[in-house]
Amino acid sequence: MERNDDVLLTEYDKSLRPKRLADYVGQKEIKEMLNIYIKAAIKREETLDHVLLYGPPGLGKTTLANIIANEMGANWHSVSAPSIDRVGDLAAILSSLDAGDVLFIDEIHRLPKVVEEVLYSAMEDYSIDIVVGKDSTASTIKLDLPPFTLIGATTRCGDLSAPLRDRFGIVEQLDYYSVDDLQNIVKRTAKIFNYKIDEDSSYEIAKRSRGTPRIANRLFRRVRDFAQFLDEDASSIHLDVTRLSLKKQNIDEEGLNQTDYKYLNAIIDLFNGGPVGLNALSASISEDPITLEDVYEPYLLQNGFIIRTPRGRMVTDKAYKHLGKKDESRLF
Repeated sequence: MERNDDVLLTEYDKSLRPKRLADYVGQKEIKEMLNIYIKAAIKREETLDHVLLYGPPGLGKTTLANIIANEMGANWHSVSAPSIDRVGDLAAILSSLDAGDVLFIDEIHRLPKVVEEVLYSAMEDYSIDIVVGKDSTASTIKLDLPPFTLIGATTRCGDLSAPLRDRFGIVEQLDYYSVDDLQNIVKRTAKIFNYKIDEDSSYEIAKRSRGTPRIANRLFRRVRDFAQFLDEDASSIHLDVTRLSLKKQNIDEEGLNQTDYKYLNAIIDLFNGGPVGLNALSASISEDPITLEDVYEPYLLQNGFIIRTPRGRMVTDKAYKHLGKKDESRLF
């Protein structure tokens, strides 16, 4: 029988997503607060306030939004902001909602301004005004909406306009996960895939996962590939295979990959350790500046490899030590 890896991967991803707050690993404080808000809303028989979730990619914003819908017993509708080009697109989505439904908008910072302005009244008054016709024949139709909960997710909270941000009653920032939490996630993933992994291997994957569950799950799948390639009859993952796999993927013990090394080496070798502007840095290593800022820099900042100054990015002593290089600027 022909195997469709893309379909299987999608099914795997869905199965890895927890369905309830009790099954969600990590983000303890956020889970506690959401549990209070959800239980209170259910007790009052009201819809939950609009929710904004923000943080770096891969921390579980979509999963958490889906859990909120499940906990509320609500229907789930999902859309990506870049796919909403016109006001009519938003009106069609909103008019299809039933009372109590949850609408999830991913990358909400990328909503066109004209669409965002229509969303204000939808969130606040549960109604939108639609202009029909043009010029002298134009008229406005008011469309009443049922009470619903909007959940917005973004990696760039600072790019949201103040009027939109202020209309969210619940705002939560997702932080990077601890190694212990990531290890529990790896063990859970192994159990779902029915593939054993020893304690040392799950810890090794967890500590190299950049504090991100999505990366932890991806690394587990790649390590499992190596285990099965080296021994077709293997049904478990051991430490030697784990380290070999991660080494072949160029992921070091701090979780840094090839792009991180290019980034840090460029600042040191081309810009004498910094400061350097983001655009100059991205051009020097042929990487998109938004990708560097959203995906790579948050982890490097949090782990003390770089700092941001008004003049640009600079590497730290930790980066020099990790790369085995000397800070030439301090020799004289």
